[in-house]
Amino acid sequence: MVSRVRVWLNRTYAENVFFMDQLRRNPSDRAVEIHATHGDPDSPVLAAADTAELEPENLSPAGYVEYALDQCGRRGIDVFVPRLHQAAIVAHRAEFEAAGTAVLAPPPEAVAVFHDKVIAYEAVQAIGVPVPPWYRVRSEDELVAAVEELESGGHKACFKPASGAGGVGFRVITRTPFSLMHLSGFPSPYVPLDLVLEALRQAEEPVDWLVMPRLEQPEVSVDCLTGPDNRVRLAVGRTKNGRRRGFTLHEQWLDPARRIAEGFGLHYLSNIQFRMFGDRPVLMDVNTRPAGGLHQLSLCGVNAPWAAVQLALGEDPGEVVPPFLGQDYTVVSGPRPLRPVSLPQQRPETTEPLPAVPAPPSAEPVDSVGAAAQVLPL
Repeated sequence: MVSRVRVWLNRTYAENVFFMDQLRRNPSDRAVEIHATHGDPDSPVLAAADTAELEPENLSPAGYVEYALDQCGRRGIDVFVPRLHQAAIVAHRAEFEAAGTAVLAPPPEAVAVFHDKVIAYEAVQAIGVPVPPWYRVRSEDELVAAVEELESGGHKACFKPASGAGGVGFRVITRTPFSLMHLSGFPSPYVPLDLVLEALRQAEEPVDWLVMPRLEQPEVSVDCLTGPDNRVRLAVGRTKNGRRRGFTLHEQWLDPARRIAEGFGLHYLSNIQFRMFGDRPVLMDVNTRPAGGLHQLSLCGVNAPWAAVQLALGEDPGEVVPPFLGQDYTVVSGPRPLRPVSLPQQRPETTEPLPAVPAPPSAEPVDSVGAAAQVLPL
């Protein structure tokens, strides 16, 4: 009899409830039990898991590794999918393996390269992957010089943190003075240059930004599955152009993504994003983790989360080829169950698990959130 697989997702995105759904609906018909931890008691991933705990707050990376090793030992985790403190966790991969847990994440060297966008751009440029013009900015004068250089070439300047994920801190610089126009409608990423400069003057410490031209659509996110042998098993591009989304297997996107995934050893699941600079695709960002939208590949008949778990368990799924490309679609919000009662935050020294809460029957009312997105055809 084949034993069940125990998978743990730590402090991850709400959309990964779909990642969990796909693990349970795996084509091998293997029993999967999912453990989830989070800092927010109202995260939908806690309700979607078979067992769940609130994570201690304010742990150092080293302290979090100790916490994670304890979780794996007590919970009998077979595969750990880390998001929070990924770099610290992969540096201790051997300790997790000794505890019987496979870590579904790239090696420390690959995580380090793509933690800093400047180092990443320099590294991928060295292997022939195109990148946009970029400037590392830490001061008011450096920002002005970078913006003027980009504007002289006819580009709109934007900036984002040199390290970070999920588009946090992304802004587009405008010369338009601040006015009621900026206060009408929904908040936008546009920010007047004079306000940015004033904020820099008042800052108590320097910033660390990457300034670059605003890149054009389409945006193509290539989801890759790469084995520990550095060979890509799966590469599919998800296209985004406004509300319309779709899929592509065009080599102008897949070839540079494969070169990055194989060249830097982005083992297991990674997401490599491109946009247009003029008439050619250039690298925008690299995520050394599963993308929040990875589940959308199910529209192409692909279960990428399960193929990755198979790889982590040493069960090579071989080349994963989409049997078809799904039709164009859009993303809408949908309800997901929450735990019946919000629980108080767990103290750092507390390690008692929260009781598992099964998903309520569909006939009963449930608390819900709209953070997790569903896909609908166009």
